[in-house]
Amino acid sequence: MSETNGHGELPGDGPRPGTHGEPAEQGYPAAAAEAPAGPRRVIGTPPPAQARTLLGRDGPTAQAAPRELPADPSDLGKAKIAERIAATCFIIATLAGIGFIAAYIGLPVHSVDAVLRSNLALGTALSLAMLGLAFGATIWVRNLMPAVELTEPRKPLASAPADRAAFAETFEEGTDASQFVKRPLLRRTLIAATLPLVVAPVVLLRDMGPLPGTSLRHTVWRKGLRLIEDVSNMPIRPSDFSSPGGMITVIPEGYATDDDALAKAATIIIKLRPEELQHPTVLNWTVDGIVAYSKICTHVGCPVSLYEQTTHHILCPCHQSTFDAPRGAQVIFGPAARPLPQLPITTDADGYLVAQSDFHEPVGPSFWERG
Repeated sequence: MSETNGHGELPGDGPRPGTHGEPAEQGYPAAAAEAPAGPRRVIGTPPPAQARTLLGRDGPTAQAAPRELPADPSDLGKAKIAERIAATCFIIATLAGIGFIAAYIGLPVHSVDAVLRSNLALGTALSLAMLGLAFGATIWVRNLMPAVELTEPRKPLASAPADRAAFAETFEEGTDASQFVKRPLLRRTLIAATLPLVVAPVVLLRDMGPLPGTSLRHTVWRKGLRLIEDVSNMPIRPSDFSSPGGMITVIPEGYATDDDALAKAATIIIKLRPEELQHPTVLNWTVDGIVAYSKICTHVGCPVSLYEQTTHHILCPCHQSTFDAPRGAQVIFGPAARPLPQLPITTDADGYLVAQSDFHEPVGPSFWERG
């Protein structure tokens, strides 16, 4: 029976790397040297001869064993077909990416139907671009690249020159394995497929400007512009209100199809008894108890479309902000920070309601005041 030391080693044996004696060979785990040889070698783990050369164990004359990648797929016909399919996917992704940019720039979005068509076109184009890249890359990896495993052994942060040389060799092996250089058709179509997706964010960023300046402080209302009912597009006389308590949504004449203008200019008129109007309502801006307020809630811009005749409260259905119509649309409940702006109104020579001027303060959410 052979004698052993206290650690179960033969007397002639030195301490094993990575156990109780010297540390494991720098940069490569001890287990790597003990792993059984398999049909394929893991990329990134040098052969024992090369490891000894890198660490100086065999002296300056030791030669590293050459590392070889697995051969290309044996069935060259299938590889060629896979290459063409992947390239076709990349070409589809290229065209779809270009289509996304063209749809974003070219399709109008000034109506609900136009926005619907634009969203469908943008979603379809972006989906095709992403799917084309995904399918092409999957076919490339599964059918053209050799089946190898890549490991990254632990090593010190400060790499030795020999380690850097080993990394360069491993990187070249990975480049060869990807066949990025060997197959120019795949390389070029992949680059073409990614270019539109790189350019797309630049195109999308154009909608972040220009700054609004003072445009949010004004609407299209001006002196003499008639108030027309938003459904019938007919001008309104004070006599059209048969009795107090009614509310009508009105828009400026000539802007019935201008969604951008109506986003700020939509207005409500409410018929009250003249004696019910109180401060801070500006009485000179009313006609026979009819007062006009902006329809855009000063909280987040929802349309205030509800009115309680018994309490004379104007309500926003989004977050329940409540405004007191007889008292200058002051806020009496909810998150709105300021009253609804009052539109100065009067009548023209034909007896129709018209604006005296634009709103004297910005309409809409309070942060618009900073525009």
